[in-house]
Formats: sequence, structure tokens, C-alpha cells
Amino acid sequence: MNPLKDEAILDVRDLKMYFPVTRGLLRRKVADVKAVDGVTFKIRRGETLGLVGESGCGKTTIGRCVLRLYQPTSGSIFFEGEELSSLSESKMRRIRCNMALIFQDPYSSLDPRQSAGSIVGEPLKVHNWVGSQSEYNDRVEQLFRLVGLDSSMTDRFPHEFSGGQRQRIGVARALACEPSLIVCDEPISALDVSIQAQIINLLEELQAGIKGLTYLFIAHDLSVVKHISDRVAVMYLGHIVEITKSRTLYENPLHPYTKSLLSAVPIADPFVEEKRERIILKGEVPTPLNPPSGCSFHPRCFMATPECSQAVPPLRDVGAGHQVACIRV
Repeated sequence: MNPLKDEAILDVRDLKMYFPVTRGLLRRKVADVKAVDGVTFKIRRGETLGLVGESGCGKTTIGRCVLRLYQPTSGSIFFEGEELSSLSESKMRRIRCNMALIFQDPYSSLDPRQSAGSIVGEPLKVHNWVGSQSEYNDRVEQLFRLVGLDSSMTDRFPHEFSGGQRQRIGVARALACEPSLIVCDEPISALDVSIQAQIINLLEELQAGIKGLTYLFIAHDLSVVKHISDRVAVMYLGHIVEITKSRTLYENPLHPYTKSLLSAVPIADPFVEEKRERIILKGEVPTPLNPPSGCSFHPRCFMATPECSQAVPPLRDVGAGHQVACIRV
């Protein structure tokens, strides 16, 4: 076992992120949108944690809180042993050199007025990573080659690249200052299926070649997360309902929401597809403005009992590091 993977690089404890809803001329607060409501997890150095769930469940909000693009309402975020939520902007700027973000849309995340080389090299200037222009140029060319692009393309503009090439530029930009943690916010959802596989393979190759590189991989596609993640955390309406090793999640899901998600993933074998059980959830996802009492999933759950509406189930370990938030498990 890799000794690096025993060390937690990111430790999130009881994270809450509420967005106020205001009304009237004086913008009086009348309610909160509970985007993230008491989330706890760890990521070990060198591993990939997949964070999955439906749109609006709070996945991207967690990623932005980790990077301190949002100031959390409450809770703690420890990155490499340092608590981030109380740091000043100047201290946070120093730490951000070790963190990076790969955006979802490769078309809107690149400045169309900048050349590809200046986009990739911008973090080097912001964080004073290089000492001379020649060192800057060498680093930019190295980053282009690292992500599978020809270094002669540095003078081209984003509109001259395909979607997959644009996302490679986004990956190169994220790698510029050699971060130890990269938040991947649905980095392949806007790409063609064939290109998705290339970007996933690129991320895996980079992680294998760069010692200690860690990913928080946010996605809604369980079949994609299966291939890249060491562990998977499943979110529903601001809560993590299950965390376990990737293989265990797909072979032995315990939470009813996880079971319903996996039942919707297509299987290539038509005979297996025809025989397997389909779980159709009733109703719609409740609003985070007024979430249900108790377990947030109980209004749609096929295993729910009256007790499920009484108290929020804690995320507890049921063995071998498999954590689940359900009183019926």
C-alpha cells in the first residue's frame, strides 16, 4: 500500500453552506437555502474521491467551499493540517497555490481574448512561480506536452481548439503550480463520450506520474466515477448518505438512494439489463429551501418507516470503512 494514502490531505467536518433568501426593499432575510447541511468526509493524499448525486444536491458547493470561493456558514475544512475557514484572504492566497480547479465547461472557462499559452501560464504569474521569461516559457511548453498538446499551439486562441483540447488546456492550467489537490467539477460532462474517456485516462495518467496528486472528482454519472475513483461519496439534498470504496459501492450498495441511482445506470449486456431490478423513485426532489424533517430522502424512499421522519440519521461505519446514513441498514 502507498504510505502517502494513509495521510489525510483534506478533512471536512460538519460543513454547512446556507444561502440567505431576502425579500423587500431592505432585503430582509426570510429563509435559508440549505445547499450543504452538515457534511463530513476525508480525502487521503494520492487518492480520488468521487462525489456524486443529482443536480442541485450540493456537490459543486462543497468544491467551492473547499477552495474557499464560498465562505462556509459553519464547520471546518482542514487542508494539509491548516484550517481554512478562518484564514484571511492574504493567507488563503498562499495556500491556493497548492489547490486548483478544473471547470465543467471548457468553452466558457477559457478567456477568448487570451492565447492558450497565457491562459496556462497565468497562475505562474499570479503566484510568482517563475523567476524569468525563459523559465515561464519553458514551464508553459512543459505543461502543454504533459497534457498531450503540441507546444507549438501556445500562440493559438481558444476558438481554434476542439472541446477536448480546450479541456486539456484547463487541466494544464490547473497543474501549473504543481498543486497537491485538484477539484474536478464535472470536467467531462460537456464533452462527447469518446473524448470523455480520453480526459479520464489523462487524469489517471497524471495522478500515476505525479506523486501525491489528489482529486475531488465531482460528477453525476456513476459509470464515469466508477473508473477513476478510489472511494465514492453519494450526496442527496445537501447530505452525504453513503461513502465507501468504489468497488464496494457498485457491488454492495446499502443506502436506498444509492440503490436507486445504480439501478438507472445502463448495462451493455441486454440479458442482464432485462433481468435486473429497476427502482423507480416516487415524487420530486424536495427543495433545499424547506427540506423534509428527519432523513431528507424519506418522502421518496421505498424502505421508509415513520421513524425516518423523526431525526437526521448519522453517517455511521458499518464495517470496512463503509459509511451509510440510514436507520434501516
